[in-house]
Amino acid sequence: MNTQISNAPSEAESTDMSTASPFLSVRDVHAYYGESYIVQGVSFDLGESEILALLGRNGAGKTSTLRTIARTEIPAMRSGEIMLGDTELHKMQSYQASQASVQLVPEDRRIIAGLTVEENLTLAQVAPPIGWELDRIYSHFPRLAERRKQEGITLSGGEQQMLAVARSLARDLKLLLLDEPYEGLAPVIVQEIEKIMLEIKELGITTIIVKQNAVAALQLADRALILEMGQVVFDGSAKEVLENEDLRHEYLAI
Repeated sequence: MNTQISNAPSEAESTDMSTASPFLSVRDVHAYYGESYIVQGVSFDLGESEILALLGRNGAGKTSTLRTIARTEIPAMRSGEIMLGDTELHKMQSYQASQASVQLVPEDRRIIAGLTVEENLTLAQVAPPIGWELDRIYSHFPRLAERRKQEGITLSGGEQQMLAVARSLARDLKLLLLDEPYEGLAPVIVQEIEKIMLEIKELGITTIIVKQNAVAALQLADRALILEMGQVVFDGSAKEVLENEDLRHEYLAI
């Protein structure tokens, strides 16, 4: 059985943690694919503008946890609590979570076929709440500006990832959930995506990144949460994971 690893806070830190409300609070969440028990009592807190690397081996429950927070229909959450400030996300459906400024960028990116880059962005703004205007998006994503009239699904993998993130910014965005954002991308494109993530962090947007290959996410993140068979086995700083070879080898195989 895995033992959860944690750093015991000092008395002063405990006082601060008890008085400060987390931006995102996930409490004892259990979720299932049919009868398969996938997310097994996951709990963690996340502060505003923090970046969390959600890590673990293949099948550890990372994507399922992310999808549960986004309130997708699958997996089905059977118990627990997910609070975004005072908003009870656990009582919502996915479209309501999106209206509450939670935006999920899935691994397959879901760029809409037949629509240009600009049409993919403007479609995200059909219903309120609306986020960034197009000019602001293009100022942060000049590559998308160059390709605004190009069909979205004909973009390179890295450009599609940029479009998927930009589409989230076109909505009102407080919590960004990224599932394997670097998958299949060249290192130079990964660096561009990381630069965009840091800009998003500076804007006060809280981000959770799911990544099986952990190093790139850890170098970007403030915090790390490691899952093993649907349970939390580590909750601490990203720096600690980067510096702890035994921890990385045991739970991440790196």
